[in-house]
Amino acid sequence: MGKNRGTSKARTVVPTQREVLRDVMLAAGKYGAWMTLRELGRLTRYGETSISAQLRHLRKANCGGYVLEKRVRQAEVIGVEEHFVVWEYRLTPRRATRLRAATGKTRAARR
Repeated sequence: MGKNRGTSKARTVVPTQREVLRDVMLAAGKYGAWMTLRELGRLTRYGETSISAQLRHLRKANCGGYVLEKRVRQAEVIGVEEHFVVWEYRLTPRRATRLRAATGKTRAARR
């Protein structure tokens, strides 16, 4: 009687903060959009310092090896409440990563 015959309990998989940020940044990047930490924080409800740390992790090879670009946001785009330099970010997959994922081979294995 303790067995679950014929029934399966659906498990809900909650994405990690890093996965959420990766997906948001890659989706924005498809449209050429750059995002600030404040915009990411408002969108995801995560803290800006935590977002910054997760973006740094996404650059590491074991976390995807993504290319994280950073630039100063143009003055006309900055709101009136921001009176300092505002950085914006864009995340793109590294080209070698896409090639490796498509072929399933590493650079050494192709030689």
